[in-house]
Amino acid sequence: MSKLTTVYPEAVEQTKLKLYEDIDRYLELKETLPSFEQYLSDRKHYIEQIWVNVWLNKVTNDVPKNEKKAFLSEKGYEVQGVDRKLINKLFRDEMREYQPFDALTWLYEMFEGQKEKWSLRFKEAKEQFIKREEQSKIAEQKADLTEEIEDIAARILEEQYLNIYVYVRYFVAKQLTADLKNNVKFQSINPAALEEKLINQGEFNPNAYQTVSQFFTELTGEIQKSPAFGRSYFEYQTYFYLYESLISDYLSDLVPEKVFQMLPNDLKEDFLDITNEQLSISFVKGMMGELLYDLEGFILEDIQEEYVADLLKISDLPFELHTHKNILEQDIEGREQKRIEELAEIQRKKAEEERIMRDIFGTEYDPSLKRGIRYVLHIGETNTGKTHHALEQMKQASSGVYLAPLRLLALEVYDKLNSEGTPCSLKTGEEEKTVANASHISCTVEMFHEKEYYEVVVIDEAQMIADKDRGFSWYKAITKANAEEVHIIGSRNSKEMLLELLGNSQIEIYEYTRDTPLEVEPKEFHIKHIKKGDALICFSRRRVLEIASRLQNNGHSVSMIYGSMPPETRKKQIEQFNKGKTKVIVATDAIGMGLNLPIRRIVFLENEKFDGTRRRLLTSQEVKQIAGRAGRKGIYDIGKVAFTSDIKKMKNLLLQEDRPVQTFSIAPTSTVFERFQRYYRDLGTFFELWEKFESPKGTKKAALSEERSLYKKIVGTEIEARLSLTDLYGFLHLPFAKNEPLLTKQWEDTMYAIIDGSELPEPLVKERSLEELELSYKAVGLHLLFLYRLGERTEVVYWERLRLDISDKVQERLKTDIKKFEKKCKNCGKKLPWDHSFPTCEACYRTRYKRYWEDEQDFL
Repeated sequence: MSKLTTVYPEAVEQTKLKLYEDIDRYLELKETLPSFEQYLSDRKHYIEQIWVNVWLNKVTNDVPKNEKKAFLSEKGYEVQGVDRKLINKLFRDEMREYQPFDALTWLYEMFEGQKEKWSLRFKEAKEQFIKREEQSKIAEQKADLTEEIEDIAARILEEQYLNIYVYVRYFVAKQLTADLKNNVKFQSINPAALEEKLINQGEFNPNAYQTVSQFFTELTGEIQKSPAFGRSYFEYQTYFYLYESLISDYLSDLVPEKVFQMLPNDLKEDFLDITNEQLSISFVKGMMGELLYDLEGFILEDIQEEYVADLLKISDLPFELHTHKNILEQDIEGREQKRIEELAEIQRKKAEEERIMRDIFGTEYDPSLKRGIRYVLHIGETNTGKTHHALEQMKQASSGVYLAPLRLLALEVYDKLNSEGTPCSLKTGEEEKTVANASHISCTVEMFHEKEYYEVVVIDEAQMIADKDRGFSWYKAITKANAEEVHIIGSRNSKEMLLELLGNSQIEIYEYTRDTPLEVEPKEFHIKHIKKGDALICFSRRRVLEIASRLQNNGHSVSMIYGSMPPETRKKQIEQFNKGKTKVIVATDAIGMGLNLPIRRIVFLENEKFDGTRRRLLTSQEVKQIAGRAGRKGIYDIGKVAFTSDIKKMKNLLLQEDRPVQTFSIAPTSTVFERFQRYYRDLGTFFELWEKFESPKGTKKAALSEERSLYKKIVGTEIEARLSLTDLYGFLHLPFAKNEPLLTKQWEDTMYAIIDGSELPEPLVKERSLEELELSYKAVGLHLLFLYRLGERTEVVYWERLRLDISDKVQERLKTDIKKFEKKCKNCGKKLPWDHSFPTCEACYRTRYKRYWEDEQDFL
């Protein structure tokens, strides 16, 4: 116990000092000398506590944790894994009785029977007390006088601000002239990245800077230490920080001397009387710290508004205060006139921009409904036959087009119509199938073209009009359809918006209700309750695979559906479920969009989903859209819905009244681009105007964030220079997973190939894992998007066949790779329960949390 042995004598000496201090405090307040015995009687309780307090504080703070543990261990305590706070408490309890120092005995030894010594202590205590009182009185007088000096100094600075500013202005002018003449301009993309070398761009051009604030953003080439959130970091220095330091030093030399000269003489005499010292410039400087700091801020703010040309003009003039004040007044007047002119120019440009924006966007987003069209609304819940009735009407027409929200649904309708004897072609962004003598077509809603005429147009999932990214495709299809009859299929909460949009058009409304009611099961679902016809819903691809793996390993035959699954694979998975080859389906919310399956019961394994920003509770509409897939008409008399938790809350979401769709989305149109090109030629300006454009009431603009992100990759390149604006935007708008780096790189390489007139680069195809196959499918899909857009029909055949092969391999991999997707703790590899919500097991989580808590306590 080496530390404990060292600490003990230190604690004894500290205790003795505190006893002496207590005696002095006691004696200095007495008019006459009390006896030593009287002191002991009055202060006995405190004297007894002094040692305990000093000793316990000393050993708690100075003895290391390992020695404390060793000491307690010798005493028979179990210390392994015990909390630090408990260790300290046990140790302090033991130390209370450890070799106690007897303060009373020591005091008796020092003063009992020592009257002269006690009397001398009393005399010295009284003298020190009187001395402190006098010093305190002088200090108080000095503080009052210092406050008076500070008040006078503040008035002087306020009255003399203009004169001081003129001095600083001239100083900055000389410094600025020298910097622009002698220094070089540096460039850095990221000044905080010191590993990135600065680029020397040669001499400064003074004409490049209107105001000093613009010059202050330039880099000096030096490195500075900057504070941030209680820490410091290093970055390249800007001239702002250099001049801030120079002006601070200049003011520290100039101002205290000027203030000292202007202080009243009687105040200086008072200072001498009180302190026996002459008032000095250095004292004035010391007490003006806060005033100088504020003055520096005001001057730095005014200096930055100065015109560089004005400062360069005065740098060679001899300094004379009156002359330079006159020059400053003239410069301020000229500056104000320039500002008035600049403001007028800004207002003119703003008015011109507003006129241009009115011309570009104008009434483009007001509905332009064609009279004579008959609109038929099919409104109702999921799984009520809305789409079936609309398609039956389309089949009877001489020509028709079905607009789907998903490629898979377009494919499903294409197969359905052809199998029922109605020739139908298929058209999506990355796939086209032309059927001989077909006058009907099934396509995704983005493929809608307003100039093409059909007798009947069917628009599915019209509530998607509110989607911030894709909603405009529905708006355009609804308002610009060129047909005799337009069938619009939507949820109940889209009805009011659709009626408002269609205005006084000829409208017929069919409202649908479920023939098979939905019933929420009262008990929480568990995996052992699974039955044939169940659809288990979760909200990530990995979760789908983990659940499917668990079920398959337990002997269940399973189909799967998730967003990144190739549509052909998804179709095969659905067929297996429809034909009874699989008994259960595990899916994401992709199942809620128009897929008709013989589902007996929908089971929500999760009540929350990640929406790209945060995890949030499902909305009422999402719950209804998914739950509505239960109870396929003609197969089941009732549709069941189950939840794994919060049944009451989720049931309320299922039953609550839908909020009406309030807004629909708008996006750029070809007409808008045509008008834009009357004034500008680059997409960067278009994106800026789109950001400023205030969309009409009841609408919201598409963010165009993905298009902007791609545009940044090719801005200023030959791609932008050689493509027309509408063609370039068309390529930016291609529907592919722009969050995949491999695909954005493929897009960029293909764009350069198009510009160079060379062969398009082949997409990278890898087959080592399920993830690689799915990404390869997307890469081939992107390649097909380009081929269709460029009219390369011969090439299309090969790549469509390859894509189909990849989807077949995905289907096969799902059978084999699914076993690898068991849910295991990412730390220890322990198998986790099917409904475990976290990537680590409870034991690993507790260990990590405990370690974090101990680290926090040690830090505190």
